[in-house]
Amino acid sequence: MRIAVVGGGPAGLYFATLWKKRHPDATVQVFEQNPPDATFGFGVVFSDRALEFLRADDPETHDLITPEMETWEDMTLVHKGEKVTIDGVGFSSIGRLHLLQLLQERALAVGAELAFETTISSPVELADYDLIVASDGINSIVRRAFEGDFAMSLSYLPNKFAWYGVEKPFETLTQTFIETEYGPFNAHHYRYTPQMSTFLVECARDTWEKASFATLSEADSAIKCAEIFSDTLDGKPLIINKSNWRNFPVLWNDRWSHLNMVLVGDALHTAHFSIGSGTRLALEDVIALIEALEAKPDDLPGALRSYEDARKPIVEKIVNAATSSARWYEDFADHMKLSPLDFGYAYMTRSGRIDDDRLRKFAPGFMAKYEGQG
Repeated sequence: MRIAVVGGGPAGLYFATLWKKRHPDATVQVFEQNPPDATFGFGVVFSDRALEFLRADDPETHDLITPEMETWEDMTLVHKGEKVTIDGVGFSSIGRLHLLQLLQERALAVGAELAFETTISSPVELADYDLIVASDGINSIVRRAFEGDFAMSLSYLPNKFAWYGVEKPFETLTQTFIETEYGPFNAHHYRYTPQMSTFLVECARDTWEKASFATLSEADSAIKCAEIFSDTLDGKPLIINKSNWRNFPVLWNDRWSHLNMVLVGDALHTAHFSIGSGTRLALEDVIALIEALEAKPDDLPGALRSYEDARKPIVEKIVNAATSSARWYEDFADHMKLSPLDFGYAYMTRSGRIDDDRLRKFAPGFMAKYEGQG
């Protein structure tokens, strides 16, 4: 089988590695428009549950990346200047570029072909391939060529956000909420190396406009955000890497394949960054796709239907939870009227997936304080 993988991000590299390792006689060619050392953003985060899935499905990849990760067992909310610890919420993080480099090395080691700085302008250019795996993200060339056939929908959430880095290691994944003269801001921040952290700044559109971010350059926006969060950053400057302000895109495709083309990862769906599931979903899409292809090796259309039938209900639940989480952030100014512990409870139950019993089970310390207040 000849397979073209469009997009050399985590999903594309992961598919190329797993398929080539299991099918050494296959031709697997990855086409990536950027150089191998280019990426946007900074660190990516995995929940403990996401790593458990990966360990069960692919222990080799799990064992490759986990020694390179920063880990912590709690998360922290900062509200009204007070820290609220949520125990039992474990996460791990790794630099996005370092993750890509590890996956590149593994793909090359099993014999996948990686073509960097190679732009595919249309699926027509890949007519000689039996299967085209579109792992080229939100701006997927493959999906855009057949948006109606994939039954794509795209909308944007109202809040603005910008993704920065900072040379300051934070102890845990932390959400810092502050009031300013322009309105409330939130920062999502966590370390991804012993020295570096991701620092994502979020605010409502009217706050963004009052702070004049619409007229500031990328560099000047970073300076202003560093001033706004100077206490949190201990005066450290924010580092930019394609750190423009944007609205989060909500992408969904009702049909996951068309002809010999199939979508995975952000080319297929997006999940709001507040639940930290984007990379996990992409890797699990790949595993599900490979299982479906191997189950029906002589029936490509049937295999692609099986991939969608098996995987779609699972992804829908996670994406719906992510959307509920994102909606909570749209109203975080109102939530900030709550006391710190009440705010923490509202935050932890925002997606609708966690009730009191479950919260008592995995965050007993927090729930003891919450239920014992007053």
